[in-house]
Amino acid sequence: MQEQDTEIQEPSHKRTIRSFVVRGGRMTEGQQKNYDANWVVYGLNLADGRIDYTSVFNRESDVVIEVGFGMGASLVEMAKNAPEKDFIGIEVHPPGVAKLMMLAKEEGVTNLRVYCDDAIEVMANCLPQNTASGFQLFFPDPWHKKKHNKRRIVQSLFAQQVANVLKEGGLFHMATDWQPYAEHMMEVMEAEEGYQNAAGKGLYHPRPEWRPLTKFEQRGERLGHGVWDLIYSKL
Repeated sequence: MQEQDTEIQEPSHKRTIRSFVVRGGRMTEGQQKNYDANWVVYGLNLADGRIDYTSVFNRESDVVIEVGFGMGASLVEMAKNAPEKDFIGIEVHPPGVAKLMMLAKEEGVTNLRVYCDDAIEVMANCLPQNTASGFQLFFPDPWHKKKHNKRRIVQSLFAQQVANVLKEGGLFHMATDWQPYAEHMMEVMEAEEGYQNAAGKGLYHPRPEWRPLTKFEQRGERLGHGVWDLIYSKL
């Protein structure tokens, strides 16, 4: 694995702690061709700076942001099942972005756009402030080793950055299958003054119907593994 120099940033955009690794995986010539063709329809570019949701989707709507969508099947399903909403996915893994765009095209999904960039950069420089109705972070890297816990993306600074892009009443929805990380998420979020736990203080949230079960999660359920959802509303 090759680590990309991508980290959680201070408000001044000073880089501090690396929060994920970029996994290898080159695309074939055919995959790259499809990626380029689909990017014209679904792609958003960091270099273009601050966007306007109404201009991007050609309508007024509730907009949901998802960071780290993996191969994209769950996000495409959510977008297909909620045509009244618009979705923006952010992922650093090009094959995952390619797969999401291919699935979106196959399913005829039009209410979805994607960045293939560092989420921290996109949140700071591209997303409108105080506007999104939802922010999703499903099964992020838990960084199991204690010495790596500081690399977990859910930290106080990240929670504040999420709050910056959410409108009042917007929901920050997290899910993890690693109980120590769920406890870490709970500890971080309960300490944030700008949020309220939708399930009640100190409580996890039942999986809402709008979050599809991933194949990974279904396998985990068969093996008796738990999954913890946390949903916080921006005050």
